[in-house]
Amino acid sequence: MKAAIGFRNPFRPGAGHTPPYLAGRKEERREFLKLLNQDIVLSNLVLTGLRGAGKTVLLDTFKPLAVREGWLWVGADLSESTTVDEERLATRILTDVALATSHFVYDRQEVPRAGFGRQADMFEATLNYSTLRAVYDQTMGLVADRLKAALTFVWRALRASPKPPRGIVFAYDEAQNMADHAGKDEYPLSVMLDVFQSIQRQGAPFLLALTGLPTLFPKLVEARTYSERMFRVLFLNRLDRPDVREAIVKPIQEDGCPITFTEQSIRQIEKHSAGYPYFIQFICHEAFDVFVSQITTGSSNLGVPIEEITAKLDSDFFAGRWSRATDRQRDLLYVVSRLDDPESEFSVQEIVELSGKLPVKGFSASHASQMLAALIDSGIVFRNRHGRYSFAVPLLGDFIRRQYPADQPELFDEESR
Repeated sequence: MKAAIGFRNPFRPGAGHTPPYLAGRKEERREFLKLLNQDIVLSNLVLTGLRGAGKTVLLDTFKPLAVREGWLWVGADLSESTTVDEERLATRILTDVALATSHFVYDRQEVPRAGFGRQADMFEATLNYSTLRAVYDQTMGLVADRLKAALTFVWRALRASPKPPRGIVFAYDEAQNMADHAGKDEYPLSVMLDVFQSIQRQGAPFLLALTGLPTLFPKLVEARTYSERMFRVLFLNRLDRPDVREAIVKPIQEDGCPITFTEQSIRQIEKHSAGYPYFIQFICHEAFDVFVSQITTGSSNLGVPIEEITAKLDSDFFAGRWSRATDRQRDLLYVVSRLDDPESEFSVQEIVELSGKLPVKGFSASHASQMLAALIDSGIVFRNRHGRYSFAVPLLGDFIRRQYPADQPELFDEESR
């Protein structure tokens, strides 16, 4: 009993938290290594997928791979405030680079500083933020020109160092927050693409790795059409069944763990998580705590309370997104949830046809299209190709059906460990 109380729950359902055992994703890691081994950077990385697919966690696992291969790693989360204008984006990039390069000392005689004039003497002998900012501020031209000059300066200085790195990985999470703002004459997304495309053409081994929701890549292509040729896109799908099983079982195989899952429990967790890493961690975390409580209290009613765990998942994960939808948008989402396969793609025409058969006010094609555009902006839906849409949140269809009593799925209430 003491062992049960003292053993820490190994499952971690928090946003971006590394799980105790990272199951699957071997092919994605191989693809990233291929990008690192390019002689000249021709392809960058877009890592995308639905929420809960494990994008942030996988990006974090790429860092030690890059460091092992001799690359520097810089990056951060891209909040909307960071990318609201070009100057803030430039500051973000320069700050991130300086954190990785500030310990590098460069020889002022060996590193070209054309264009910096007499004030070159103010430069420090290390690649810290003050040095990079001085290069940026004293370069003539637009933000893109000045950022190119600063990053080119960085690479020349690194290349002249006694032990130069192979290159720098610029890794940015939540990159779907980037956007151009034509009304304000601010184009931070275009600036980022222009800068990296330009310095890569010059031979600088700077690899851009962007992670975000499925709306990310269409944004990149809309900003610069050459983005289609600039990025290798990896879409994270749900885990395969063997990997799901490993994610459930491996963390509780540690010495001293008082909990085991029976085959029936494993099958139920597999089913209700649908193979999405976040849901696996969430359900296993809750089940683990329940089992510990059952053991310590001597309860004979041992089992996974799927109905209660589902209700908590609804409250913690889905409810916030659902609350942002208007009543009419909820009607449309309800129609989508009643399609034969709502987790797959759907079209405006399918919504229009099905809405006429359900107890909701019907939708015209133009009205459905307008509402889908609004749902895309709110991050609930995304368009993956012309005329086809998908939920941006996994298992959202199941959640929506649970909001309507007539459509509640059968729940499992007799499960054992």
